[in-house]
Amino acid sequence: MPFGDFRVLKGVLYPIKDKTKEMANKVQRVFKKDAEEKSFVKYDELDEAYSEEEDKKSRFLGYCPSCTCCRCLAQRYLVAILSCVGFLISFGIRCNMGVAIVMMTKNNTYDDDDKPTPAPILVKDGNSTYYNRTVPTLPHLPQFLWTPETIGIVDSSFFWGYIVTQIPGGYLASRVPANRIFGLAIGISSFLNILLPGAAQVHYGLVMAVRILQGLVEGVTYPACHGIWRHWAPPLERSRLATISFCGSYAGAVLGMPLSGILSKTLGWQSGFYVFGIIGMIWCIFWMIFSFEKPSTNPHITQEERIFIETSIAESGCLVDRDMKTPWFKFITSMPVYAIIVANFCRSWTFYLLIISQPMYFSEVFHFNVSKSGVLSALPHLVMAIIVPIGGFMADKLRQRLLTTTTVRKIFNCGGFGLEACFLLGVAITRNTTTAIVCLTLAVGSSGFAISGFNVNHLDIAPRFASILMGLSNGIGTLSGMLCPVVTELLTKKGTADEWQTVFIIASVVHFLGIIFYGIFASGEKQPWAEPPEEDRWRPEDTLKPEGSGKLFSYGAFHGLDSQADDKMNGGVISNGHVGNSSTGNGEYGGFDKSEEYYNNGYGGDYGKRMSFDAPLYSTKEELVQVQSKDSYLNDKREL
Repeated sequence: MPFGDFRVLKGVLYPIKDKTKEMANKVQRVFKKDAEEKSFVKYDELDEAYSEEEDKKSRFLGYCPSCTCCRCLAQRYLVAILSCVGFLISFGIRCNMGVAIVMMTKNNTYDDDDKPTPAPILVKDGNSTYYNRTVPTLPHLPQFLWTPETIGIVDSSFFWGYIVTQIPGGYLASRVPANRIFGLAIGISSFLNILLPGAAQVHYGLVMAVRILQGLVEGVTYPACHGIWRHWAPPLERSRLATISFCGSYAGAVLGMPLSGILSKTLGWQSGFYVFGIIGMIWCIFWMIFSFEKPSTNPHITQEERIFIETSIAESGCLVDRDMKTPWFKFITSMPVYAIIVANFCRSWTFYLLIISQPMYFSEVFHFNVSKSGVLSALPHLVMAIIVPIGGFMADKLRQRLLTTTTVRKIFNCGGFGLEACFLLGVAITRNTTTAIVCLTLAVGSSGFAISGFNVNHLDIAPRFASILMGLSNGIGTLSGMLCPVVTELLTKKGTADEWQTVFIIASVVHFLGIIFYGIFASGEKQPWAEPPEEDRWRPEDTLKPEGSGKLFSYGAFHGLDSQADDKMNGGVISNGHVGNSSTGNGEYGGFDKSEEYYNNGYGGDYGKRMSFDAPLYSTKEELVQVQSKDSYLNDKREL
């Protein structure tokens, strides 16, 4: 082949080779730049941008910020489900004694269906002798000879301790990790439950002592639960998360009584105490493993969920408020606080009325033993356990788009109370068994909507003190539960239908009064006294140097005295650790050949003396992390 042909071929191939190498270098630079940007984003907790790999991983773990159908697998919903199971066990433990004490103190240990056939007895009548099968067997003596007064004291001893630790428990939950308090309370109560059968064999006074201890430790559960949601519940998810937790209380009443009855009948009255005690201690272990005080301390939470929770609550993991002062005087002078207390008192009045007096009402008015029908006795609480989380979901949806938190709280609380009051009037008036059961079920079920009103309202008006306010309101609600049986006993001495009519009319009037008070004074806005001190408020720039330090004040924005110089540097580029303007000139701020030493020595002009090289060298943009609410305190236009 002639040499001229080689030269022609080289002239064709070399340009192609050069172009290919140039394109390869460009592609390499693009990938390198993309990798550097991803490394910056990885450590920027305030940025919403994430690499595709991390996004796929987060979707695999079950959380997607833009998809509400995946949130049931998020850590905050895991906390809600575990706390729901905890409340279920707690209320199941409370049902143990009420069921077991019947078998412990009744005269005949056989039910009507279980009575054995009487043994034939030889009878001599004069000259004739025959077997008589009509002579009944002797009844079994009760295992414990407790008087009705003793039984009443044993039953009520739990509330003696329960009411004492409401406010102290709320205060403690605001100072130490609330999740640990919640778990330990149910774990210790479960352990004490195992000791009750042995205590009963010794003396009823020892049973009372154990029950009082159970009340003392369980008195902190509701306040501690609010302390948990203070850190874990985004403002627009408070209703659904809190109601998921609280529905365990009513599910516990539904499952606790029938299950305790089955265990007592098949395995003995002691079995209910042992089973619930062991289950509670196992739950406590799981709770301690999978629950954490804050999202920032949870190693299993995804980066997206942590940022979503902390930015929506406006709280940082480094914010420490253990030494915050509790505004007790503000509590007792705040009408929204009194609105929550009054609502809790009204709700507890009817709740304990039905828990304690429902069997007696049906027995005396309709001569119907409702306690023998497990389905009918548990039906009202089953309906409420279903309605409570549904109401929470509806309340959050309304708050996201249509209404303010104040309006939503008043609608759900007053609407739930109003329906309950009307159905209680139906119970008072009717003399038909079926109608009474239907009205009673609907009354209890409709009150489930009120849980999305007053029972979550603490987190709205004072998130930092929600546990204390819950202890305060629930303590007064417990007083209502202790007062209601006394009033009922005084009004129903003869047990006539007219006396019970008065009882349910009073309960209805109590709810109507609660509607008026809550409708006037309730609020969903954060109260001024609930705001943290100015120096303790969390802002995204808190991790950087303060004003006047000569550092970058915010991510990607230079902060100095000369705003004109700042404008010149915005949009600048970074090359090999040096900062310069994007222009190719060699002006005061331009060029890429100016080192850090050059600016530190003052050669870069007045601006160079003020700039810092240890600040973040990237910028972020501010975006909403959840749907914007209509509440003023959630739309703070604070400049960052």
